[in-house]
Amino acid sequence: MVIGDRYILDDLPLGQGGMGAVYAGHDKHLDRRVAVKFLRLLPGPDAELERRFLREARILARLEHPGAPVLYDFGAFEQRLFQVMQFIEGVTVADLVSEHGPLPVPWAAAIAAQACAVLSAAHALSIYHRDLKPTNLMLCPDGSVKVLDFGLAMLRETDSTSFTRVGQILGTPSYMAPEQIQRGLAGPRSDLYALGCVIHEMLTGRQLFTGPTEYAVFERQVKERPPPVPGIPAELDRLLAELLEKDPDRRPADVDVLYDRLQAFAVDLPMLPGFLTPPSVSSPGRMYARVVGRVLA
Repeated sequence: MVIGDRYILDDLPLGQGGMGAVYAGHDKHLDRRVAVKFLRLLPGPDAELERRFLREARILARLEHPGAPVLYDFGAFEQRLFQVMQFIEGVTVADLVSEHGPLPVPWAAAIAAQACAVLSAAHALSIYHRDLKPTNLMLCPDGSVKVLDFGLAMLRETDSTSFTRVGQILGTPSYMAPEQIQRGLAGPRSDLYALGCVIHEMLTGRQLFTGPTEYAVFERQVKERPPPVPGIPAELDRLLAELLEKDPDRRPADVDVLYDRLQAFAVDLPMLPGFLTPPSVSSPGRMYARVVGRVLA
């Protein structure tokens, strides 16, 4: 399929989600790989879904951070909206845990700390992700992390629209904060709770709260306290317990505080063979980040 005589798409999608499918493609004009996200094909118009899709594009356009994908283009093809984004090489944290099993503490902390850096930029713009989960975090071959899929993100604006449907809660049950489930409210500390669920999963190799139905998972998220993770430093276990507090006011103050506390554990990272480029191979991204880290240190 060719869009606008410019973007040549692969036949099969890279993945599919609630809002649509993502295809790998090639930009003929600029001779580069791209990822093209199509809004889901529906039998009729869906104004709410279209608003969410447009809002995601606007959020990506505003969120200038190396840990978020770059939006190149936006338009419509055969009455379907599409986004053209940076193509990202890597593996999702969900696939990483599935193939590797529980991650070493330094890697769980390093991945979460990088997610915090992206969330810090987003929260500074009053953007809350609302759907952080292992499939929306991608580990790149140079060890960097990208935060993906801002399709459910919310802008805290006076004229913002609440995207809800009667009887429907937007989000992924296993990573939703209690306040999202009970009151439909989401804020910066809701993203912290979701990140706590992700960290717990990275350290144990399994989802924190599961159940036979969405409502069974909702019940556990709201009422059940998470079990401690054996074999991790006591301070990290305390931090995880704070992140997973049911009351948002009892969680860490913000993502910057969480970032600072995670840094202590993101040291002496072992190699992850098969997932990362060997240290002997020069990485421009690592070179750049290393010097930036020294500028104001």
